[in-house]
Amino acid sequence: MPAVSTSRIEARFRELRERGAKGLVVYFTAGDPTLEATGELLVALERAEVDVIELGVPFSDPLADGPVIQRASERALRSGTTLRRIIEKFPLWREAVRAPILLFSYYNPILQYGLEDFARDAAEAGVDGALVVDLSPEEAAPYVAAMRARNLDTVFLASPTSTDARLEKVTGLSSGFLYLISRMGVTGERREIAASVRPLVERARRFTSLPL
Repeated sequence: MPAVSTSRIEARFRELRERGAKGLVVYFTAGDPTLEATGELLVALERAEVDVIELGVPFSDPLADGPVIQRASERALRSGTTLRRIIEKFPLWREAVRAPILLFSYYNPILQYGLEDFARDAAEAGVDGALVVDLSPEEAAPYVAAMRARNLDTVFLASPTSTDARLEKVTGLSSGFLYLISRMGVTGERREIAASVRPLVERARRFTSLPL
């Protein structure tokens, strides 16, 4: 395997750590309402000095997402957005955006694309990594190998119900940062942060020094 250089995501979190600052990570769905608008939104986030951007890949069955992201995916799919079209547009977006950009996807579009082809095309386009919502760590080895070979970060998720053994497995597969789910249920706005967050952070920190 080729020598691994520092990823854009890792470098951004290192800068934040050196300044003693927290990072602002922003998510939105690509293609909602159009891919042209996506480019404009990315530039706006760059100007706003967002630290990391999670760019959602629309999927027909976003089971882990609440109504806001479900509707966004529906609009994006209606506008003809696909993973392949996102990657085709990406080099143009990358010219205007220095912030790290992570593709936030379900596994089906990536598997249909082809793991090796996806990793190659994403890396060449300027993508920094991916978070695959429904990919279990037990099934992730081929995906992680393809991504690491292209120096792309692989962000995995842990939740308050994750056992210590599960946390150890997930942190071993993660690079860039570890995504901690604050509460059970679908994504969506909440009035307060769940009390389960602190214990989860404390347990995760036993297994990794990655940003959480």
